Amino acid sequence: MTSESVDVARAAVLEGIAHGFLGRKGGVSTGDVAGLNVGHGSGDDPALIAENRRLAVAAVQPDARLVTVYQVHSPDCVVVTEPWDDDARPQADALVTDRPGLLLGILTADCAPVLLADCEAGVIGAAHAGWKGAVAGVTDRTIEAMISLGAKAARIVGAVGPCIAQPSYEVDTAFHDRLVALDAANMDLLEPGKSGHYQFDLEGYVSRRLEAHGLAKVERLGLDTYAHEDCFFSYRRATHRDEPSYGRQISLIALR
Repeated sequence: MTSESVDVARAAVLEGIAHGFLGRKGGVSTGDVAGLNVGHGSGDDPALIAENRRLAVAAVQPDARLVTVYQVHSPDCVVVTEPWDDDARPQADALVTDRPGLLLGILTADCAPVLLADCEAGVIGAAHAGWKGAVAGVTDRTIEAMISLGAKAARIVGAVGPCIAQPSYEVDTAFHDRLVALDAANMDLLEPGKSGHYQFDLEGYVSRRLEAHGLAKVERLGLDTYAHEDCFFSYRRATHRDEPSYGRQISLIALR
């Protein structure tokens, strides 16, 4: 689905909620970060980033105020009651709110973006779940923060957006051993790969953490950021190519 030439993937479970998982198409950046790059840390021209962010907001909820955090791969979640300027962003990796007009934004470039909503309570959340944050409990904290605002787990629906897929996500034995030590059930998320390596299902892991809370429904979009260069930015792809920088896409959700 597109809006103003910006690609917006939407989740069926979030129907009726203003939201979107955006890729790289439709933006104004050029070079290695060509497209809808919204990442301040990418080294891109700030004016182009600002225009890309404007286009992203316009594609999802034009009259809302974008709110993002300074992401650090933590489990930390903040409750948003009013917007803040970009230079005042708190360090965290998830946001929740019960205030209409605030557009919660999460930036990713292989990590899993998670959007959540309890429509009856009027509470939404957004989380940045890379493996570090996911293992540390960023989605758990997000759900807990939503509940503190009146949501109920059994009413919450969630969607896991574009992220690096299992065939593209190679990890080593140390990663395998750490994940299995945390929970033996994680073994089925690690497919044997080349000698001493495994393929990790990040989307499956994040979904499992969400489902453990008894949510009403969890949807997986099944979109691989690494494999689809024309659609998404990818940190790992850029690293494998020794590119000097990489772009970030954004996922957004708001109460109307």
